[in-house]
Amino acid sequence: MFTGIIEEIGSVKETGQTSLAISAIKITADVALGDSISVNGACLTVIDIGRSSFSVEIMPETRRLTNIGNLRVGEKVNLERALPAQGRIGGHFVQGHVDDTGKAASLVHEAGAIIASIACSGEVLRYIVKKGFVAINGVSLTVINCDQAQFSVSLVGYTLKNTTMGLLKQGQVVNLEVDIMAKYIEKFYHPNKQEGIINLLNQYDYLKAR
Repeated sequence: MFTGIIEEIGSVKETGQTSLAISAIKITADVALGDSISVNGACLTVIDIGRSSFSVEIMPETRRLTNIGNLRVGEKVNLERALPAQGRIGGHFVQGHVDDTGKAASLVHEAGAIIASIACSGEVLRYIVKKGFVAINGVSLTVINCDQAQFSVSLVGYTLKNTTMGLLKQGQVVNLEVDIMAKYIEKFYHPNKQEGIINLLNQYDYLKAR
């Protein structure tokens, strides 16, 4: 589990068919074999550790569903270690399970920030709501608008400086993960069944007037 608060920008050191080596300093300080690291929002397992680099394993499914397989040597990536049990959640719960990729449709400068519009599939957009959470390349962001073809987020100065979002270009492919709570609500909510979430909330008096 992650939070979408990027700890470090790493650099791709080496690419392979089933592995990826990344240069980093902060992340490697206490990383251990078998640890989970979020690389551009994809949860990957550490299989080797160097003095200032680490390697992760890449599965075929990861190549199909993310932009990891398109990374080139020297390219920058967002890195985050798994959330410790006592850690603070500065962003939102991010699993590192990328739902799909999208493309940066437009980047508009606005008073020190950049409004990024991301075009994506309907399978992703069904879970996107205004003021809701979304993870883009592992970065926890708030949706400021959405329609049937795309959604937009505001990239503030800190985010532009401390994540790869500051390097984002129009047309670039990005990893997307929607808020897991939206999926659970959809799963539980069946209007014609007694186990629907509304009935469940009523059962425990959560909908009664206080």
